[in-house]
Amino acid sequence: MNSQGNSENTPDISGKSASGSRWDFSVNRRFIQRSVITVLALVIAFQLVEWAFAKSKDFLFLLLLAWLLGIAITPVVEILTKRGMKRGLSTFVVLLGLVALIVAFIAAFGQLLGSQLASLITQFPALIQGFVGWINTSFNLQIDATSLEQSLNISNSQIANFAQDIAGGVFGVVSSIFGFIFNIFTLLLFAFYFAAEAPKIKRTIGSWLPSKQQVIFTTVWQVATDKTGGFVISRVILAALNSVFTSVFLLFLDVPYWLPLGLFTGLVSQFVPTVGTYIGGVIPAIVAVVNDPKDGLFVVIFVLIYQQIENYLFTPRISSLTMDIHPAVAFASVIVFAGFFGAIGALIGVPIAAAIISIIQTYGKRYELIPELHSIETKS
Repeated sequence: MNSQGNSENTPDISGKSASGSRWDFSVNRRFIQRSVITVLALVIAFQLVEWAFAKSKDFLFLLLLAWLLGIAITPVVEILTKRGMKRGLSTFVVLLGLVALIVAFIAAFGQLLGSQLASLITQFPALIQGFVGWINTSFNLQIDATSLEQSLNISNSQIANFAQDIAGGVFGVVSSIFGFIFNIFTLLLFAFYFAAEAPKIKRTIGSWLPSKQQVIFTTVWQVATDKTGGFVISRVILAALNSVFTSVFLLFLDVPYWLPLGLFTGLVSQFVPTVGTYIGGVIPAIVAVVNDPKDGLFVVIFVLIYQQIENYLFTPRISSLTMDIHPAVAFASVIVFAGFFGAIGALIGVPIAAAIISIIQTYGKRYELIPELHSIETKS
């Protein structure tokens, strides 16, 4: 009986069982084909996007700078517009004034800045050796300056190669000058477009949205522009103040390369969050120590005191109308944009994060906390 029951359920060669049922081994070929084609299309699309980004990365970076510049000058442009001046003319006047300030600075300090910066770059290995020698003598250490230079990639031969690559002969200098002028012209052109045509851009984008979404879009646009523009302006003002006070103090101490060191400290302290102040102050301190160990101590004291003055006097007044960014978010934005665009990208990482956060704060919806979470927040 058992053998008979087993024979009834055993399938034959055709895939049928003795009871007449069929096992379905069929495969949907169309589904497999569509899946394979979809995966290949996604891979090709990703490769094309990656290739396009690599080719247009510099141009996209210029667009980001132009957008930030356009946002930064928008408050001044709107003030002139409210006084009866056409928006295009007011934008041109503001940009012309900005260019005039930059040209005046270059005319007054350009040659000094260039000579000091070139000397600082070429003398940097010697400065490292002098600083390491002072540390070894003062603290009875045995730090190898040569190994430190190699780890930092700043040996004399590498500095010479770097300078030679920058120079590139007469043709390289001419090409660099023309490339720089073209980039500046492109930056100013798109900044003018973003500032002068902002209402038209807003209307064009709004025309693609339903009425309810247009209200949200208008609010987000206005808040993002105001907050980001104010943030950029406040950072630039604070960086300028920091650069001026630091440069004057270094000049008073007769520290070499006082102008590029002061500018470096001002920019890094404002656009690199959390650790920017210490990064910006460490290089002037090293140069000052090599010049005179007492000067190095004075520079450290100055950086610490000025940081407190800036936090409690300058920042509350200049940044009263702007937004705050969490240090972790700001630092992450610096790392991300530095990875994409290098050192200059690190400087625009925080303003871009400010724009994104302003949009999230405006468009995002928050809910009232439950008692358990509210009690945790109160305790913390």
